[in-house]
Amino acid sequence: MEFTAICWNLFHGRDHPPDASLRTWRSRILRFDEQNATHVQVNRDLSPEFATLLAASAWDVALLQEVPPRFAEPLARACAAEAHRALTSRNSLAPLRALLARQNPDLMASGEGGSNLTLVRVPGRLGGIAERRELAIHEGPPERRAMAFTRTASGVCIANLHATNDQPALAVEDVLRAARAATEWAAGSPLLFGGDLNLRPAEQPQLFEQLASEFGIGGPPTAPRAIDHLLARGLEVRAEPAQWPPQRRELPLDGRALRLSDHDVVEARFEAGEPAALPKTEPSSSAN
Repeated sequence: MEFTAICWNLFHGRDHPPDASLRTWRSRILRFDEQNATHVQVNRDLSPEFATLLAASAWDVALLQEVPPRFAEPLARACAAEAHRALTSRNSLAPLRALLARQNPDLMASGEGGSNLTLVRVPGRLGGIAERRELAIHEGPPERRAMAFTRTASGVCIANLHATNDQPALAVEDVLRAARAATEWAAGSPLLFGGDLNLRPAEQPQLFEQLASEFGIGGPPTAPRAIDHLLARGLEVRAEPAQWPPQRRELPLDGRALRLSDHDVVEARFEAGEPAALPKTEPSSSAN
């Protein structure tokens, strides 16, 4: 059984044109659209645009980070997918935050709150979601980080995480904590381990070596300086993880391009063997 996986940090549901001069305070405060000859910068709710791009793309499982919690249901519905959402940070007073973010997403930015969202298309090769768990991989400052662990009906397990940024030592701890739990929960089942690790193989090669030697989580990283990765245990790599060209995350808008997120999508293809018998597990700790 082969399946395609993508990994994408949604930048809290915002656009990010390549021309930095378009990202103005006028747009951020007063919500003016900015444009040049090729691209546009907007400051409005882009949940329909993210849903359109994801729904039109060919994948079986999507590991998404920095997802506004309110995006989970519309994205799942548009993609004909089952969803597993694990909340991360800044999610107190969620209805108020969501209301403000709908009015001015660029001003709210990460202040809206975030989540990791795993989407599994149904009907599909992985057969939907059979179990959901989550783990707080970092609780203290600078902010809460989490892993969503999803077991599919096929037996393939998915660990979707977003590690601490700008502090490599903390990111390494986050990733190792997630790897330890994910391999324990997956038991003998194949495991897809990915997300925004905020670690570059060129700068922290020992972390990627440790994942392979201690947990059996390996495979080619996306690129030496990439921070978004799709690694695996018990899966054959049929197409190595690679970043989409930035233009693939653009949508047309009034003769120009609207570029979604500040992260490239990472895509890879894997093959799993015969579905394994599911190990006995405790009842799901999260069913977001």
